[in-house]
Amino acid sequence: MSSILTNTSAMVALQTLKSINSNLAKVQNEISTGKAVASAKDNAAVWAISKVMESDVQGFKGIADSLSLGSSTISVARQASESVTDLLIEIKEKIVAAQEENVDRGKIQTDIGFLRDQIKSVVGAAQFYGLNMIQGTDDVNILSSLDRASDGSVTASNITVNRQDLTSGAGVYGSGTVLTPNATVSDTAANALNNQGNTAEITLTAAADYSTAAGTFSVGGVSFSFAAGELGGATDDQDVAAGILAGRINALGIEGISASATGAVVEITSARAFEGAAVEISGLGGAAAGTEITALNGDPVNLTLGEIAERAQNVTFDPAAAVNDGDGYRVSFGGNTFTYVAGPGQSMEDVARGLKTAIDGEGLDGITTRVAQDSAGAWQLKIDNDTVTDMTLAAVGNAGGTASGGLFGLDGIDVSTTAQAASALDNIEGMINRAIEASADFGSAQKRIDIQNDFVGKLSDALKAGIGTMVDADMEEASARLQALQVQQQLGIQALSIANQSPQSILSLFR
Repeated sequence: MSSILTNTSAMVALQTLKSINSNLAKVQNEISTGKAVASAKDNAAVWAISKVMESDVQGFKGIADSLSLGSSTISVARQASESVTDLLIEIKEKIVAAQEENVDRGKIQTDIGFLRDQIKSVVGAAQFYGLNMIQGTDDVNILSSLDRASDGSVTASNITVNRQDLTSGAGVYGSGTVLTPNATVSDTAANALNNQGNTAEITLTAAADYSTAAGTFSVGGVSFSFAAGELGGATDDQDVAAGILAGRINALGIEGISASATGAVVEITSARAFEGAAVEISGLGGAAAGTEITALNGDPVNLTLGEIAERAQNVTFDPAAAVNDGDGYRVSFGGNTFTYVAGPGQSMEDVARGLKTAIDGEGLDGITTRVAQDSAGAWQLKIDNDTVTDMTLAAVGNAGGTASGGLFGLDGIDVSTTAQAASALDNIEGMINRAIEASADFGSAQKRIDIQNDFVGKLSDALKAGIGTMVDADMEEASARLQALQVQQQLGIQALSIANQSPQSILSLFR
């Protein structure tokens, strides 16, 4: 049946041509935009994923900028700390030269002052866009990544860089938690810090026959032997033996060691500042070894008598106690108070050395210091008083302060005297080590930042490639499809033309 109202063939040909034109328009859009998925209507799921990934790529661009800024900032700090290290080494050379007696210490001190001022100039100028990494103690966080979890949540990751304070400020003592129990003074008695030294008393028994006494006596690492009869004849008593023994000890001429006898008691005094003096005996006569000596400082003794303690007084710091940023400790004696406030990551060793530096910086006559560990591993600040003025030593501590600078004590370096030059040599070593550690830490941090920056660049490239795989058009395929669709379009037009001509045949029926 033919109809002039409904041309089914034309309708089919028209729908086919529309479909071809739609596909042709899509291919032309892919070719012009380069994307197979240019909008959500093309493929909603793929488009949504690609947009999330594109936002991540844009975020990583910002991260790359942050890392580059951070690397530049750390680079400035590293170069500044390396310069400070070199300047401190130059100061050490001056201090070493000042150890000699026949040098002009005044000129050396002037040179040290110039170098010290240069260090302060370097520290003050070591900033990048206002951020100085060698002043203060607050850590700095550098944005390093955006981490997307499987649930779609995003968290930022940071690279934390520790500031390395290379200033020389004294800090501020706090008023927080009391830390005094962490610092124990060896002798809290009044005037215990003096130059009298410590003594040991050896009491000889009245029951012994010293005419037969023979053996070896040792004090402070120096020994002497005595044969039978040298401590007295058969009729001599313990008082004579004590006097002879004291004389033999004095005759050794041991620095800081002296002896005296009162009756049967031999009193040995050691004025050694930082070194004990061991007292030992091997045999003293015909009786059983050691029985001729009844007591050392009131205690029963045998062959090894013991050790006379060093003259210096100690402040022992509890090895089990933590040291936090702002923990301050003070020692006082002779009307002077010395303070050190710890910074982040420091230990009791740093506290002891900081207090030593504070004391040495004052250049007090007759006062010398040492830092050492005791047999239990606790750090000790040793203070010796070689003046005629007796002093009382005390120590306290409080939390909540502001840390002293990493080069605390730099301002107090003085080589005007032999004692000050010796102290300066010890203290400068600690400053050099701190500057070296700062340089090394900055170097490690900068390397890590540069590695992360390189990774972020590669990760961005990988994300871009993944996005391109999902949404970019395959141009070879699009070109082939374009050619095919153009042919189909031409054929569709011809088919529609033929279909539209079919009603013309009906006219022939009415001629």
